[in-house]
Amino acid sequence: MRLAAATLDRAAPGAERFGYDRAAQAIGIVHIGIGAFHRAHQAWYTDRAMDAGDRDWAIAGVSLRSATVAGQLNPQDGLYTVAERSADTTRLRVVGAVREVVVATPGDDRAAGLIVAPETRIVSFTITEKGYARRADGSLDGQAADAGGSVYPLLHAGLKRRRDAGLPGLTLLSCDNLADNGRQLERLLLAYLDVHDAALAGWVAGECAFPSTMVDRIVPATTPADLDAVEQQLGLRDEGAVLTEPFSQWVIEDRFAGRRPRWDAVGAQLVTDVVPYETAKLRMLNGAHSALAYLGLERGHTFVHEAIADPALRALVEQLMRGEAATSFPPAPGQDLAAYAEALLARFANPALQHRLAQIAMDGSQKIPNRWLPVLSYHRERGTRCPAILAALGAWVRHVRGDHGKVDDPQATALQAAWLGTDMTGATRSLFAPGGAMSGVWSPDGEDIALMPGSPEKRPLSG
Repeated sequence: MRLAAATLDRAAPGAERFGYDRAAQAIGIVHIGIGAFHRAHQAWYTDRAMDAGDRDWAIAGVSLRSATVAGQLNPQDGLYTVAERSADTTRLRVVGAVREVVVATPGDDRAAGLIVAPETRIVSFTITEKGYARRADGSLDGQAADAGGSVYPLLHAGLKRRRDAGLPGLTLLSCDNLADNGRQLERLLLAYLDVHDAALAGWVAGECAFPSTMVDRIVPATTPADLDAVEQQLGLRDEGAVLTEPFSQWVIEDRFAGRRPRWDAVGAQLVTDVVPYETAKLRMLNGAHSALAYLGLERGHTFVHEAIADPALRALVEQLMRGEAATSFPPAPGQDLAAYAEALLARFANPALQHRLAQIAMDGSQKIPNRWLPVLSYHRERGTRCPAILAALGAWVRHVRGDHGKVDDPQATALQAAWLGTDMTGATRSLFAPGGAMSGVWSPDGEDIALMPGSPEKRPLSG
């Protein structure tokens, strides 16, 4: 029997569930990119905020590229389960915050209609790094922004209708793993609108808000075996279940265009400056994750908990987090980076998550410029080295070059040509030129010569 509103009462009594009246909650949030992470994080916070008495923050999800999530959740009336797994227990909560999932297709204006609805106050995003249509230098790629599946035409249509209807502006809330994600979204959207609708760009700049956020929760891809395990514990089949860890963190810049949910009542942090928290997460958590991915795959590991149990990799990750990343930026008052590193190591060791290294290794060219290169740059300016990051970069070079099989990266072809020294012209060269996304991979004086394009790379990097 499948989870749905009509079958919810048959769920196992040990599973937590919301206590509010779903039908009485207006849709206040439109979320674009409703994947597993959103369901385990922002929607989970929103569900608990409404359970604590907040009102009218139900979520309408929008999928830009695939009908998969709509097929999972719509037959279940938007209901799904969050399974928090630790080493010895699994805790279930049925989440009721999501009302429906709409697939944005050409000629169908339902998604734009959600944005223009008077009750909508927030449009939020988890569209991944690729979804922002950025060039290597960070500017908007106009061709990609106009392509099918891009978020910008949808925002253009919805915000234009909202302005024309005389409705107030919205909070546009990026929850993606991008440095300064709110400002990035604002800059890129305004660049798109400047070309397509300059008057609307002015209205958006004056009436909408773009808070930055930092999100943190490990959410591995759900497997068929995971769905079977949830069904056994829940007593109902849930095709939209997500698996995650007990830990969760959400830091939000308190800069909204209007009313906001009381997420801070259920554990989110509302702050004036997200940057120190964002930097710690990018450089310490995400940086260590990427290092474990490339080095761990190279050493034959499959999951994060296996890689961190490897003594050589654990020592390297501790050096990366404590000696290199944590010393590369000033923390916020009261932000304990030593305790944060200790918590990260414990989270990585959780064997219940089955977090695949191959999943983390995807799209490395989009990730490591924010995760590793600022740390390298900081230490180079001070005459210090980063042996752990250099070792990780060496493993990434070998990975993206194809030494260990198929590579899942949007720049794979260009990077493979660069490493082999067969093409350093045009777009490929721009990646490595000053100001390019990969310009910090090696130093001008040849200090890290084994990483340079065309290097024979005959020895493994040891730092």
